[in-house]
Amino acid sequence: MTDLAPAETEKLAPDTPLVRRLGLIDYATTFERMRAFTDARKQGTPDEIWLLEHPPVFTQGQTGKAEHVLAAGSIPIVQSDRGGQVTYHGPGQLVVYFLVDLHRRGYGIRSLVSRIEHSMVALLGERGIHAYADPEAPGVYVDDAGGKRMKIGSLGLRVRRGCTYHGLSLNVAMDLEPFSRINPCGYQGLKMTQMADLAGPISVVEAGEALLIHLLRELGYVA
Repeated sequence: MTDLAPAETEKLAPDTPLVRRLGLIDYATTFERMRAFTDARKQGTPDEIWLLEHPPVFTQGQTGKAEHVLAAGSIPIVQSDRGGQVTYHGPGQLVVYFLVDLHRRGYGIRSLVSRIEHSMVALLGERGIHAYADPEAPGVYVDDAGGKRMKIGSLGLRVRRGCTYHGLSLNVAMDLEPFSRINPCGYQGLKMTQMADLAGPISVVEAGEALLIHLLRELGYVA
């Protein structure tokens, strides 16, 4: 993995985010590096957006309750400091982390959450998937044929020193079975779905590059 020290990117314009495509990388390692980057960044350090996948792991949010993990089996559980409850990450799921200076961007955390959700909804719409956000339950959802809500995209952030880390996960083409071992995001019986099941074959890389276009626009980096 590339050294993520902020000093590497000081030469870039403050409003230009550095996009890192990290491939498959361990959750705990990435978590530590996000925190280190956030603690070390300076006023002029450019924002960064990381696109990646994780090996199988359950992560607990900072207010996560143990009873929402039903049967972890051999999949490790890692305590995180993001918002929200327990979720699952695994190969075939697109993860995007946002290392964003909110003060410099000029908007707050609620606006950032909405912008990220809008980006996912826009991407899914391009694939013919009607998706929507719920202000009462962060994330992105679709309805099945019977009108029952299913979740396709999750979101959890942390703000530290006015800057964010953590981000979104979008189910692209993965094994969804591990979600049955938890109450996803703390909701009992919440069914998860993914892009490949709703709109045909797509790779994580393809989904990531398409989503990035919407993210850069929604987050105000490009017109």
